[in-house]
Amino acid sequence: MLFFESIRLALNTIRAQKLKSFFTLLGVCIGVMFLIAVVSIVEGMGRYMEQDLIGKLIGVNSFELRHRPNINMGDVDPSVWESYRRRPRLYHDDVTPVVEALPEGTRWAIVSDNNLPVSSRYSGGPRNAQISAIEGEFFAIRKFVVAEGREFTPQELAMGTPVVIVGPDIVKRLFPGLNAIGRELRMGGLPYTVVGVLETQGSAFGLSFDNQVFAPWQSPVHRLLNRVPSIIDAVIVQVPTASQMTEAQERVRQVMRTRHKLRPGQPDNFSLQTSESALAFWNKLKRYLVLAGIALPAIGLVVGAIVIMNIMLVAVAERTREIGIRKALGARRVDILSQFLIEAATLSTVGAAVGIALGVGLAKVIAAISPLPATVAPWSIVVGVALGAGVGIISGVYPASRASMLDPIAALRQE
Repeated sequence: MLFFESIRLALNTIRAQKLKSFFTLLGVCIGVMFLIAVVSIVEGMGRYMEQDLIGKLIGVNSFELRHRPNINMGDVDPSVWESYRRRPRLYHDDVTPVVEALPEGTRWAIVSDNNLPVSSRYSGGPRNAQISAIEGEFFAIRKFVVAEGREFTPQELAMGTPVVIVGPDIVKRLFPGLNAIGRELRMGGLPYTVVGVLETQGSAFGLSFDNQVFAPWQSPVHRLLNRVPSIIDAVIVQVPTASQMTEAQERVRQVMRTRHKLRPGQPDNFSLQTSESALAFWNKLKRYLVLAGIALPAIGLVVGAIVIMNIMLVAVAERTREIGIRKALGARRVDILSQFLIEAATLSTVGAAVGIALGVGLAKVIAAISPLPATVAPWSIVVGVALGAGVGIISGVYPASRASMLDPIAALRQE
């Protein structure tokens, strides 16, 4: 009963002394508010990177074999770039040995890509677009859905038929107000027939995933994408389950080391990149950002703790006679101590609750008016409440201890 009675007394104090309570809760409220807002933005950016950027560039349970990593986050030493430049390129002849080494049920695709101008007689002039020459189960691995028209047939992929599947941005720019299916666009001076239009993929950090054109690798466009026509940019491998990733990567690694004539002890001169490896730098940065998001609001919490301690000391002085009466009626030292600790914890927890609400609101406002995404992490709310209660308990220890040590006779004499 003492626990709930102490909470009731603390809430009555907040109602009776609104201005004093406001300043008491302000420090905790501000600290927790910024904690929730900063962590929400960091979590939102993490999800944005994993799902909207890297998740669309590298498929689920898949990895890419390239001569160098396709995604480089953070500073890369110039010597590393130089080593990348000296690496041998991948060739179409490498594909068959790699595919033959893959476990049963594994999907694969090859891709060569680059930015090239595309045009049609329905638009004002050429437009730059991301052109990809593909082979294999590329659309299935990337989970691209053809919204209009159809995918390439096996015969078109094998024979290199000049057909293309385009993104919605290409339709808007090259075929304004028209149905693009069956119409022609030109790449490198050669006509290609549009057979499909993809569902919109959106964009990330200003990079549109809808400004893309896909053609069979065997079609003439692959000669425009690399200076040596037989070069490919990547072999994409997707395994049925995450547990098979390591085995598939090791099989591909052994095949490529043999083809590149690497001796034991020599490092790989090719890259096997997964979404986890691409996000390694971001995950490291994210940990520092989360720590900063917790450490910086701690300043506000320290200020809040000092204010709560001072307010509780004043409360002890004002309620000396009340403490004397409680002790005269049989209240033990531990009863007085717990009463004031619970009151201090209640005050700071109320401040934390207000801070959580304001922090969630601030995160939503930032997400609405800026490109920064925000996702409220449930653990940050738990941490906010725990910090609020913890600050109250820590700051209330000294005042509660003083109250519990008062002499009941001296306290009763207090007017």
